Amino acid sequence: MKIGELTKRSGLSAHTLRYYERIGLLPVADRSASGHRDYDAAILVWIEFLDRMKTTGMPIREMLRYAALRETGDATIDARRELLETHRDKVRAHVAELQACLAVLDTKIAGYAGASQVETTHDAEHPLRFRIGKAR
Repeated sequence: MKIGELTKRSGLSAHTLRYYERIGLLPVADRSASGHRDYDAAILVWIEFLDRMKTTGMPIREMLRYAALRETGDATIDARRELLETHRDKVRAHVAELQACLAVLDTKIAGYAGASQVETTHDAEHPLRFRIGKAR
């Protein structure tokens, strides 16, 4: 498939695909008779994996290490598994941190939900004064 089709199917820009190829995250594409890149459709699975790793915060240097191990073949299965297990531990820790932050947000929002009921005080001296109950 040509680079234009790969950009549409992968969601990555042509610039990003060329960059990934240049640094070794993607294998060098075959070239057509006219010199244009011609990618095998199987590259989409690899790109999806890279995108997942990027989304989970894996640094490019680690993705490159994984890609190099992958290129070496089955002899590196244990090293690849260990790399992914280490990354998984980091992702789990980050998810736990995000869940703790979410709990704080939920608590704060619940506090504001109780404060959203505005009580109007009619004061002869200050007819426009109002107060909000239980603001935090």
